[in-house]
Parts: sequence; structure tokens; C-alpha cells
Amino acid sequence: MKKIMLTLTITALILLPWILSSQPAPWDPTIGGGEGNYPVGGGAPLGSGLIMMLALAAGYGARKFSFLKKRSR
Repeated sequence: MKKIMLTLTITALILLPWILSSQPAPWDPTIGGGEGNYPVGGGAPLGSGLIMMLALAAGYGARKFSFLKKRSR
């Protein structure tokens, strides 16, 4: 078990900075909204995150409801 946890920790420490990098490449002129027809925010899609959050909340609520229903029997 310790070996698995150590492997997962090392993998996370190596991969997370690469996955979670928040800054775009400095030489990419299409990001930032300073030129062209792009909006100021760079056209970030906010709707897909909202849909994902609502779907997860609905799943969580359904799970809690099913456990509550099973317990009351």
C-alpha cells in the first residue's frame, strides 16, 4: 500500500504542474484579446463549466436521496 501511495504522489508531483499550468505561451498572439476579433477575456467558455457543476450537483443529490430512501425502509 505504501508503494502505491508513493508512486501516486510522485506521479502527481510530476504531472500536476504540467496539467495545471495557467499561463498561455508568451509567443501565442491569438490569446489575450489584444488584437483581432477576440473579446478581452480571450473567449473563455463559461457555460461548459456551469453545466458540469450542475450535473455533478444533480448526481450528488440523487445519491444522497437514494441513500436516504434506503435508510427509511
